[in-house]
Amino acid sequence: MPKVLVPVDGSAYTDRVIDQLLHQLETEGPMEMHLLNVQIPVDSGHARMFVSTEDVEAYHREEGLQALKSAREKLDAAGVKYNWHVAVGHIADTIIQFAREHAIDRIVMGTHGRSALTHLLLGSVASDVSRSAGIPVTLVK
Repeated sequence: MPKVLVPVDGSAYTDRVIDQLLHQLETEGPMEMHLLNVQIPVDSGHARMFVSTEDVEAYHREEGLQALKSAREKLDAAGVKYNWHVAVGHIADTIIQFAREHAIDRIVMGTHGRSALTHLLLGSVASDVSRSAGIPVTLVK
């Protein structure tokens, strides 16, 4: 059974990816699906003076779960089994590292994230992942 990684950012583009994968499940058969949300690390400078490590970890987990909510609801409604993960780090690097560590066969992701501002600040995650992953990457518009 192929292992598929779905980076999830909570945007409408993620919903499109899930819709496409649900269709692929009907036509191609089962897959081991991993949903991954990557949170950007909190700057360890001044913020760490006022907020505990536990609070930062709880924040990342809460934000990650919120980003995963729509994708999980769609998959749950369709009766599809999946694994979900929240990680912290540079988004593209973390996606690639996760894929390698979990022997992922394919990455399926949206081409856009939350906003144009995020794209401007972070660059194109989809472009970075597709260029460096070393495995097939399907981009969904």
